[in-house]
Amino acid sequence: MKTQVLICDDSSFARKQMIKALPDGWDIEIHQAGNGMEAIEAIKAGKGDIMFLDLTMPVMDGYEVLETIKKEDLPSMVIVVSGDIQPEAIDRVKKLGALEFIKKPISKEVAQKILSDFGILAG
Repeated sequence: MKTQVLICDDSSFARKQMIKALPDGWDIEIHQAGNGMEAIEAIKAGKGDIMFLDLTMPVMDGYEVLETIKKEDLPSMVIVVSGDIQPEAIDRVKKLGALEFIKKPISKEVAQKILSDFGILAG
């Protein structure tokens, strides 16, 4: 069964950049969401085993998404990918359950290392 990967960012350009940064040969199915509300719906539909999440978005921001995942105990491992790298933001998302916080734009090497470090990607 393919791993369901959800990329949530209001910028279609940023979503495309994130897709390009994913490791080659990873057996995944990629889904996209343009805001947090769409992301929550996708997770509930089984499309977000792993989610790369932006923080600043319309409708529902990344913090609200993390709060909802925690509150409703939704099955998604979240890696925050954001340009807002203030220590307070990093601390806040980790307290809300994010695995890691990566600064945009993400490189293929960084994505591979993070996924390997958390045992998500073998090798």
